[in-house]
Amino acid sequence: MLVLSRFPIDTAAVRTFQQFLWKDLPGTRLPGDFYSPAEQAVLPLSSKSHWDVPVRVGDRTVHVLASHPTPPTFDGPEDRNGRRNADEIAFWRLYVDPATAGDAFYDDTGRRGGLGADEPFVILGDQNSDPLDGDSLPGAADQIRTAHRVIDPAPGSDGAAEAANPGHRTDPRLDTADFSDPTPGNLRVDYVLPSTPLEVLGSGVFWPVAADPLAHLNDASDHHATWVDLRLP
Repeated sequence: MLVLSRFPIDTAAVRTFQQFLWKDLPGTRLPGDFYSPAEQAVLPLSSKSHWDVPVRVGDRTVHVLASHPTPPTFDGPEDRNGRRNADEIAFWRLYVDPATAGDAFYDDTGRRGGLGADEPFVILGDQNSDPLDGDSLPGAADQIRTAHRVIDPAPGSDGAAEAANPGHRTDPRLDTADFSDPTPGNLRVDYVLPSTPLEVLGSGVFWPVAADPLAHLNDASDHHATWVDLRLP
């Protein structure tokens, strides 16, 4: 994970949650019959980390909430990765809502609490979860798409629509990743989700159609760059 910004980052105020334990998430889906008590006592929620990165825009601060949850597969009938993916996504839903955050959250310095009630934020990253298709738990992605004060700009591209997979339920124009066919196929897994009072000026996914001279760049990654232009009132 990497955050680059042309605006100054308030490095002293950055919060990381690499040591937040999975068992401590309110409403945790941790499979307690799979992990021993000793394992649960040390198992972090985040498979990489969750970052709250305050970025200074003029005299205001926007919180960049970045994470990269585990793929919801490569496990067994206990569905430990599917459950962990869903809970890694749930972390932000709870963190940005003063009604649910409370003192349940603690960062790697021991500071407790979630995000302030009126602080603007953007949830972003590869969440490894499509709203309707793929292997993630039902409703996992919607936890952040419908979170407190969140706006979903629904970035899309003509290239994704052209490369649509039959039988998928999510609007193929919104897909951001080109995975193996026939399954899981193309999915919407990468998100840029601003909060009010941020205003969306434009959005998109860099996925050129096959006839576009830039289409050869589609092979640079199985994920496509997802962007949103925002205005801070």
